[in-house]
Amino acid sequence: MPEDPAARPVTADPTPPKPSPGELLRSRNYLVLLLLGALVGVPIATVAYLFLGLVSTTQTYVFKDLPENLGFASAPLWWPVVPLALSGLIVGFTLTHLHGTGGHRPAEGFHSGGTTDPADLPGIFLAALATLCLGAVLGPEAPLIAIGTGMGALAVTALKKDAPQTAVAVIGGAGAFAAISTLLGSPIVGAFLLMEAAGLAGAMLDIVLVPGLLAAGIGALIFVGLDNWTGWGSFSLAIPNVPPFHTPTVVEFLWAVAIGVGAALIGGLIRRAALALQPVVERRRMTLTPVVGVAVAVAAILFEVVTDRSASNVLFSGQEALPKLVADASSWSVGALVALVIFKTLAYCLSLSSFRGGPIFPSMFIGAALGMALSHVGGLPMIAGVGIGIGAMTVAMLGLPMVSVLLPSLLLGTDAIPLMPLVIVAVVTAYVTSARIAPAETSSAGRATAGSAAASSS
Repeated sequence: MPEDPAARPVTADPTPPKPSPGELLRSRNYLVLLLLGALVGVPIATVAYLFLGLVSTTQTYVFKDLPENLGFASAPLWWPVVPLALSGLIVGFTLTHLHGTGGHRPAEGFHSGGTTDPADLPGIFLAALATLCLGAVLGPEAPLIAIGTGMGALAVTALKKDAPQTAVAVIGGAGAFAAISTLLGSPIVGAFLLMEAAGLAGAMLDIVLVPGLLAAGIGALIFVGLDNWTGWGSFSLAIPNVPPFHTPTVVEFLWAVAIGVGAALIGGLIRRAALALQPVVERRRMTLTPVVGVAVAVAAILFEVVTDRSASNVLFSGQEALPKLVADASSWSVGALVALVIFKTLAYCLSLSSFRGGPIFPSMFIGAALGMALSHVGGLPMIAGVGIGIGAMTVAMLGLPMVSVLLPSLLLGTDAIPLMPLVIVAVVTAYVTSARIAPAETSSAGRATAGSAAASSS
């Protein structure tokens, strides 16, 4: 006789249903995650501060003190070739022989989703230090985020080897918040950067955001305390003594549209050239990465020859040079500013293709210089050009419109409110233009990535 289906024993599903985000927020385990996020924020912020202090101190020693110690009155014109060739050797060795990829490839855009494998941390540290300390044109934000998530994940797995992936992701995210808590001028900008880049939304946003904000607040306090103790500085982007700006005009709105289109074209050119060069270098890293480093140095040297201004304006991320550029705006001719945009863009593109770092600060610097140069044409106040240029170039390189509006708005202090409409117009124009001129396959890949990130976070 056939077996009666009703008589079969009913087996329970061995996989329990996952709790909803709302249930997680109300659970006791979530309070534990909050406490752990706060505790993890202290050592991660300390490591981030010491990392930035080491970068700043080494830059000064290599490019100023070392040439003088070797008997030069000041660094000779050819000096940048030495550290940048060495940087290429170290980065090439790191990417070839150490675990992982030394962090994400900056030519492929800014990424903040996922958790860094703790085994990748030595390679990330070494590649980032060689890039940032020795003159390549990239910023510290991407390495710090990778270091923060890796240290957060390491802390969770050290406490509990079989910790759930949700806990690892939350504490890894908190580590990233703590690592860049003051780097962009405010913990809020850092929070928006991480949320927008990771595509977080809905209830999952609340789960990651609250421990992250707590870690960021604690990280900011750690940065302030260490600044008072060491005197190194807060390593927070700020533009002091901003000249006043009042009500936007129709002409300034037209400038915002024009700069938005121009920034999208420049950003698209930078990305395409960097992506085209990247696989060429990766096939022979040990040989070609130093060659690219020397090319970056040559761009800086040519700028100094053409303008009689320091090559340091072209080298490095531009985080420290941006406030000085704006403060000394009256001393820059339009020709020198155009040369700065050209040579900084070239050095930035080369660095994106081969080194390891973040793309934010160089894009901000190039945007500010572009806006300052165009302010000489007429109808565009200098500080408006700076704000519009920063917003437009940032969104052209990152594709993050909210962050690109917030960055110049918070940087420009009392001018933020009257300038914000111009910044928004420039950012939207650059964002839409960038999407229109992007290759179809790139746009499709970007949409697929964004969709998968949103799906995984919902």
